[in-house]
Amino acid sequence: MDFELTEEQKMLKETVAKFVERDIIPLAAEIDEEERFPEENFKAMAEMGLFGMPIPEEHGGSGTDFFSCVLVMEEIMRGCVSTGNTYGAHAILCTENIYRNGNEAQRRRYLPDLIQGKKVGALAITEPEAGSDALSLRTRAEKKGDRYILNGTKMFITNGPLADVIVVYAKTDPEAGQNGISAFIVEKGFPGFSTGKTLKKMGVRGSPTGELIFEDCEVPAENLLGEENKGIKVLMSGLDRERIIYSIAPIGVAQGAFDLAFKYASERVQFGAPIVSFQMIQDMLADMATRIQAGRVLAYWAASMADSGKRVRLEASYAKLFCAEVGVEAVGKAVQIFGGYGFIREFPIERMYRDVKGIEFGAGTNQIQKLIIMGELMKKLQSR
Repeated sequence: MDFELTEEQKMLKETVAKFVERDIIPLAAEIDEEERFPEENFKAMAEMGLFGMPIPEEHGGSGTDFFSCVLVMEEIMRGCVSTGNTYGAHAILCTENIYRNGNEAQRRRYLPDLIQGKKVGALAITEPEAGSDALSLRTRAEKKGDRYILNGTKMFITNGPLADVIVVYAKTDPEAGQNGISAFIVEKGFPGFSTGKTLKKMGVRGSPTGELIFEDCEVPAENLLGEENKGIKVLMSGLDRERIIYSIAPIGVAQGAFDLAFKYASERVQFGAPIVSFQMIQDMLADMATRIQAGRVLAYWAASMADSGKRVRLEASYAKLFCAEVGVEAVGKAVQIFGGYGFIREFPIERMYRDVKGIEFGAGTNQIQKLIIMGELMKKLQSR
């Protein structure tokens, strides 16, 4: 396993890092305070070509690997979790999903505007009664003539309140369990589709999250993504990649928090010396740095495995579980180093502390990751 970055990857990482320092970090507090969509950052990311990275050039992308998307997510999350969350939902959960699972007509119709940032994308799986148990979703899709009629409600949908294009999962054969799920591409203007309430959140407040409502929503039959009743394959492969991209997310936040805490500890003087000279502070910083690097390597490994084309259910859950725990722990230690200053909104560490918690249960809670891990390990044991 060699995680040495190529020259192209190094250049990409450096370019995005400069963009984060110049444009994203200065706006992060304002975006959080006003709870507004980071439109400036969204447009800038589109202009930089970040939305089409893993998509071939013939479809308007740049044809990079998935690993490069992980590098981008890490840098963006270092500066603003709301912007990173928007990037992940739009570029990976929706745009790349349509490329990987869509037919040529669907790719031609939807990818150009999504890659250029002319339209906002989202993914809709979670429902009011189907969160961790995603396969128990109640949204129904019934085929009538040349269209499907969708009925149901989706909840906690990132980018949902303003999304133009949404990948939606629904039951087309309710009696068939996981073998009766289908995926659809839904547009904002389809009859019977509407947005419900926009949710007020503790953190990640600049990333709009909300409710989607389907009341006899008419979806053209050609907007079926993949095959009817075969949506479980689309869903599971998408979840694996989602977990990998959201495993590097808390590492990015943790790195940003570490950088701030290290700088603060070097400048803050108590008892006649910078607090970085105190053994207890050094212990926290050393532990943070070590675990952040361990999480980074684990996320990079999972991403490289995904690029190899292998099934990455176990690797994705390993990474998501460990990195989520590292992120929450590291940002918590950064707050402790800042002391009282870490608890006031004037300092960015307070925002990071709220934001990183949301990543911990997004894309599957820690408990769900443990269930997946044990399920995969049991399969391996039984196959010996």
